Amino acid sequence: MKIVKVLNNNVVLSKDEKDNEVILMGRGLAFQKRAGDFLEESRIDKRYQLEDEISRQFQELLVDVPLKYLELATAIIDYAKETLQTPLSDSIYISVTDHLYTAIQRVKSGIRVRNILLWDIKRFYPDEFAIGKKARDKIFEQYRLDLGEDEAGFIALHLVNAQTHKGQQDVYELTELMQEITQIASYYFKTPFDEDSVYFYRFSTHLRFFAARIMSGKQLVDETDEELLQIIQVKYHNAYQCVLKIESYIQQKYAYGMTNDEKLYLTIHLARLVQKASQ
Repeated sequence: MKIVKVLNNNVVLSKDEKDNEVILMGRGLAFQKRAGDFLEESRIDKRYQLEDEISRQFQELLVDVPLKYLELATAIIDYAKETLQTPLSDSIYISVTDHLYTAIQRVKSGIRVRNILLWDIKRFYPDEFAIGKKARDKIFEQYRLDLGEDEAGFIALHLVNAQTHKGQQDVYELTELMQEITQIASYYFKTPFDEDSVYFYRFSTHLRFFAARIMSGKQLVDETDEELLQIIQVKYHNAYQCVLKIESYIQQKYAYGMTNDEKLYLTIHLARLVQKASQ
């Protein structure tokens, strides 16, 4: 492949057979090379084909950030993709690489930043937080630096943001909405929920996608008939009454009307959660 631009000794900008820009990475890949030179395929370790705007930002980042941080970020992102089994925006390569670099520099200087959303991240994004802790452990292995749970939470937030990036949803607002709905439910039933239970995990996972729809204003296609909803209302009467409280709240604050499908599934998840909490 031909070099279009040398970013540093290890990273170059090139083009593929369809004339799309690609960023190529490899140890010493561009050493003593310039634009127009050809590369040996065997020396290319990693390829990134990114959206145009993100590609430009990526190029700017790599001018200032050493390759080892991109390699570390890529390993974490590859693990996240395999674990989460969900598409991630290309922007994740920029956000995680930049965050790892700045976080490690901060901690080396004795500066630690508190993550005010840490408790909610643990509650609502347990999978992403587990990946954040894996990243923290990997950093400790390589640098003998313990970034702590706060940074594990920040990494988790980047992963959440990458899943909602195309909808331009703000993860802070999303988390706040999930917190509000959980508080309404907890207050209504006058009971704390077991946040380590599988029932809370299922509830928070459902709540996350429900909150994302509210923030984007995109409703589900309603497939639940009235008869089934009436059966659920009778079987889980208290849970359904709580859902009506939630419906009223989000209608007033977000001008979002819940569909029968959303009422049904939220009722079922709440009923199971409350049943577990009362045992």
